[in-house]
Amino acid sequence: VQLQASGGGLVQSGGSLRLSCVASGRIRSIDRMGWYRQAPGGQRELVATIDRAGVTNFADSVKGRFTISSTSVRSSVTLQMNSLEPEDTAVYYCNVLSYGMYYWGKGTQVTVSS
Repeated sequence: VQLQASGGGLVQSGGSLRLSCVASGRIRSIDRMGWYRQAPGGQRELVATIDRAGVTNFADSVKGRFTISSTSVRSSVTLQMNSLEPEDTAVYYCNVLSYGMYYWGKGTQVTVSS
């Protein structure tokens, strides 16, 4: 399984970015897709996930600012990030859970300037 992420970049505080991730390879069924992030010197943390029933889960720090959506046919997940803050600066990783196995993308940098 390969995960290709795109959409990171540099944005000013209050701005928006959209991250997209497409899964390819031998995927029989995706149970959940989502995004995690890791700030410099910090641990990897959950940002948002969406399962195949469409149930979403968000970190408290992004609730009301980020939305997540997925397309099962294309095995893709999109994270729309609004009202970005400097604290959102991190490397963002796409994640897929399939048959108990976790798969990770390489990460895409998001930098929010104040």
